[in-house]
Amino acid sequence: MGKLALLIGVSEYQPGLNPLPCAVKDVEAMRRVLTHPEIGNFADDDIKVLKNPQGQEIQYAIENLFADRQKEDLLLFYFSGHGIKDESGRLYLSTSTTRKQNNRLFKASAVAASVLHENMNESRSQRQVIILDCCFSGAIAQGLTVKDDGTVNLQEQLGGKGRAILTSSTSTQYSFEQEGSDLSIYTRYLVEGMEKGAADRDGDGWISIDELHEYASDKVKEAAPAMTPKFYPIEEGHKILLAKSPKDDPKVKYRKEVETRAKQGHEFSVFARRILDGKRDEWGLTPQEAAAIEEEVLQPYREYERKRHEYEQALIQAIDQEYPFSKTTQKDLKEYQQYLGLRDEDIASIEQRIITPKQAEYQRNLQQAQRLQQEQERTQQQKQQAELRELPETQSSPVSQPKSPSVIQTNIQTDIQTQRFEFEYATIIVKSKFLGIEKTWEINRHRGRAEFFIQNLGNDALLEMVAIPGGQFLMGSPENEPERLANESPQHTVTIQPFHMGKFPVTQAQWQAVAALPKVKIDLNPDPSSFKGANRPVEKVSWDNAIEFCARLANKTGKPYRLPSEAEWEYACRAGTTTPFHFGETITTDLANYNGNYIYASGPKGEYRGQTTEVGKFPSNAFGLYDMHGNIWEWCQDAWYESYEGAPADGTAWMSENDKNSRRLLRGSSWYGDPWRCRSGSRSRNARVNRVDDVGFRVVVARFRTS
Repeated sequence: MGKLALLIGVSEYQPGLNPLPCAVKDVEAMRRVLTHPEIGNFADDDIKVLKNPQGQEIQYAIENLFADRQKEDLLLFYFSGHGIKDESGRLYLSTSTTRKQNNRLFKASAVAASVLHENMNESRSQRQVIILDCCFSGAIAQGLTVKDDGTVNLQEQLGGKGRAILTSSTSTQYSFEQEGSDLSIYTRYLVEGMEKGAADRDGDGWISIDELHEYASDKVKEAAPAMTPKFYPIEEGHKILLAKSPKDDPKVKYRKEVETRAKQGHEFSVFARRILDGKRDEWGLTPQEAAAIEEEVLQPYREYERKRHEYEQALIQAIDQEYPFSKTTQKDLKEYQQYLGLRDEDIASIEQRIITPKQAEYQRNLQQAQRLQQEQERTQQQKQQAELRELPETQSSPVSQPKSPSVIQTNIQTDIQTQRFEFEYATIIVKSKFLGIEKTWEINRHRGRAEFFIQNLGNDALLEMVAIPGGQFLMGSPENEPERLANESPQHTVTIQPFHMGKFPVTQAQWQAVAALPKVKIDLNPDPSSFKGANRPVEKVSWDNAIEFCARLANKTGKPYRLPSEAEWEYACRAGTTTPFHFGETITTDLANYNGNYIYASGPKGEYRGQTTEVGKFPSNAFGLYDMHGNIWEWCQDAWYESYEGAPADGTAWMSENDKNSRRLLRGSSWYGDPWRCRSGSRSRNARVNRVDDVGFRVVVARFRTS
């Protein structure tokens, strides 16, 4: 039985990729623990080390590692450097000559992860360990695709006995270096777990590959919560023994005792301190040795608190300079959060403490300015009325303005107190060059105003409801609209009564607040979503879950919250337009979150994000509603019908006689959908009980008369 390893570290890069000083040091540290006779016990000659290699050198080394091996051989491949995904989500390992320009990877300059996969499959070795410490490293499993663009099953593609893949991040996450450390975060704790014996969780004197990953993963999540290491064991891969650990070593035992008694972000309790001091003396450790171990164990907690403190100080400084934040500042703030490796929940209490008072002050000033403006408008109106009364009778009525044929405003009094807000919406202008060939696109930005009210959900969660005017519109898509489906016919005129609609899809923070309210009919999972984030839309909720949400919200507020009818949803999405999208004839990923690998009507390709984005990231429509195209599919009240034959013309929901078992309507498409799915007239459906990671909802409430 042989033990062979290939260790690759790439620190130096071409322009376009940042240098990674830790990568080469990572390789040196891994070699140190693997060759240590009391730890990894690899022979020096059986470890191949490549520092800042070129692509061909890496491919030769990979082939040499896996070729002509025996079943019992233990093969270890380790890579530290930049991981890059192509437009299809496939992972590439960077080299010292890898080039990237305008966010496009020159694939010939990097090594596809599929090269590694093919050599693994062809090798006779049944004990293989792959460790990738790079951004998007989880794409080694999720990025392999077949002709139909479906995700390949990892068991089928990497099948075999005794294989294990360890990655520092998921397929969508960045990996981070650690300030003040010579090593990257993930590798630091892999090395520490072996070198200190800390990863020997069961105390049997051996560190198995799953124990090593578990230790490193726990430590990484303490220091950088936004980074999620992954472990993919195949067959018996989790049982592979990678290193020895000294049995009954006092330092190892004391470390485990410290880890058990440490409280995140704090020192030890009085009682824990006394127990630790007693164990230290019992096991014969000096105070200096014990203090050094405690410092190592608590270091991730302290690193986490340091990052939160940095974020807090930066936020205070930014608010002193500017509030409310511009879109550019909001973008920079989000990127700074990601740079620190912090999740939304890690900074929620900080933002609550700092932003909430500032927002309250801003709202008071805004309301005062609005009252002053209203008084000025009333004074001006009274002045105009007085002037009209003085005019001859033939001139006493002003000329009425024609209304838009697609939206006829209906005035109605409401018992809901609203306030005005301003927003930015976009339109796309398609320009054709010579003889209509080679189209270009121009995005124009516009300012809009709308009325809205704020519903307090509790737990500091607010729901913003935008006033949608009543009117008539032509529902469905015209027969000449590209990529339309027959179920969008026939086009028919629908009359819509005024209502209020959620400015955004329901977010995870809003969902959690309402899920905590008393149950009406069914239980609600307070955290169902696959893509976590307080300000991301909630997903993986069924139609029945959404109905329960509305019922709980209605009980709390006394307002009849519900799902929109399909007609209300399309009317609100179009916002007076008749084009395929509310911003025009085509769509771009600058304006919506969808699968940008595909185009619509000769439109441009764009980014495929592969996950939800925070609500409000893109411009709204002309009604002030956000994310009506893409991000998540949204449940409607209606049952599914194959066409609009017999559909209501009054905007009410079209229900089914077989209500219990019928499928329900979905509108808007999602992060996963092709661009044609995002059209204003596009329809889809799903079983009412299904919960999918690209399906959520938004709510509406009627506007009431006061007399």
